[in-house]
Amino acid sequence: MKLKVNCDSEGIREAVKAVCDGKVIIFPTDTVYGMGCDPFNAKAVKEIFQIKQRNTSKPLPVLGYSKNELEKIAVLDKSHKNMIEKFWPGPLTIITKIKDAKLKESMNLDEKIAVRVPENKCVLQVLKGCKLLVGTSANMSGQKPFVNSNECFAQFKDIPVFVDGGDITSFGESTIIEIQGDDLRIIRQGKITKQELL
Repeated sequence: MKLKVNCDSEGIREAVKAVCDGKVIIFPTDTVYGMGCDPFNAKAVKEIFQIKQRNTSKPLPVLGYSKNELEKIAVLDKSHKNMIEKFWPGPLTIITKIKDAKLKESMNLDEKIAVRVPENKCVLQVLKGCKLLVGTSANMSGQKPFVNSNECFAQFKDIPVFVDGGDITSFGESTIIEIQGDDLRIIRQGKITKQELL
């Protein structure tokens, strides 16, 4: 059974429960509609790859409720400090070393993980309940992500819980970066420019 819920306390409760039960959910973020699950649940992670028809060699990012939550699973050091202070919560995804061996296994990762804290009240409320979420865009691989809730809902008929946050006023996807030594690499240019980051 599929449940379409609002961004209220009841809806958030349903979404958190679904994540804890190993289910996949769809939710609004500050950039596009996202699809996620408990990152420690290998079966749910695998399901996301299947739903999106995404190549398993393309790792999935993780959303966290706060920098503190993400520091438990990823290395966030002084080279990231200023950017995190300025752009989190927000559309900045950081690729960095993974700390958590369990997570490495459940998400089928090598040495690195992509993390961010989103700036959307609705998904932050979900994250308050479950701390971490796989957070990939809710679309078929290679297709445009959704900002319209009805279009997104129509595309994914079988997702157990759809958190309806209305239409998202998006200014583009998150910028994905990686710091190697003194070098700042832009992996995907999104809303934040390299000039702003520097």
